Amino acid sequence: MAVQINPSILSADFARLADEAKAVEGADWLHVDVMDNHFVPNLTLGVPVVESLARATDTPLDCHLMIEAPDRWAPQYVEAGASSVTFHVEAAAAPVRLAREIRAMGARASMALKPATPVEPYEDLLPELDMLLIMTVEPGFGGQAFLDIMLPKIRRTRELIGKHGLELWLQVDGGVSASTIERCADAGADVFVAGSAVYGANDPAEAVRALRTQAESATAQASWACDH
Repeated sequence: MAVQINPSILSADFARLADEAKAVEGADWLHVDVMDNHFVPNLTLGVPVVESLARATDTPLDCHLMIEAPDRWAPQYVEAGASSVTFHVEAAAAPVRLAREIRAMGARASMALKPATPVEPYEDLLPELDMLLIMTVEPGFGGQAFLDIMLPKIRRTRELIGKHGLELWLQVDGGVSASTIERCADAGADVFVAGSAVYGANDPAEAVRALRTQAESATAQASWACDH
């Protein structure tokens, strides 16, 4: 599975989002954190900004909905131009139905798990998804320290993906940086959201390239990748 680097615009300059998108044109996706101040204690942006950003960049948008009632709102983000939409299982009323609706609209369906949410109860749902997001911090704010205790959960998720022979992307989000990305890759992640590690760098595009090189090197040596 190819390594993918998704810079998070949560760490970008919101007054210059079009320019900030261009600054990471070598990235695979732009990660867009949507927060409603209810599911998480922070408020960021919504559908109008996603619509504008989709027009301003050729990089596909990976929208992470940290909101209540994603069953109601997620389809609007597909309509706004998101190519991948992630909802939190803790907030979804009917996750299978929602994943199928997102896919039917032509986008990739992704489900996120907060740090305290185990993956095992959702094993049967995995075939309905294109990506699973393991949060490696508590959602709500950028710049948090990586939670090492999530590494075993990443490994268990990778084992479940292998067990069922799924082509499911495994994304990590939170504290991903030069000092943590290799551990995430070794554990089984293949899609990496990086905010401050990219936009806090002097050259964001170079930061993306460097993170990709680190992740690819770690993946090449990871036991799960060799087995795959």
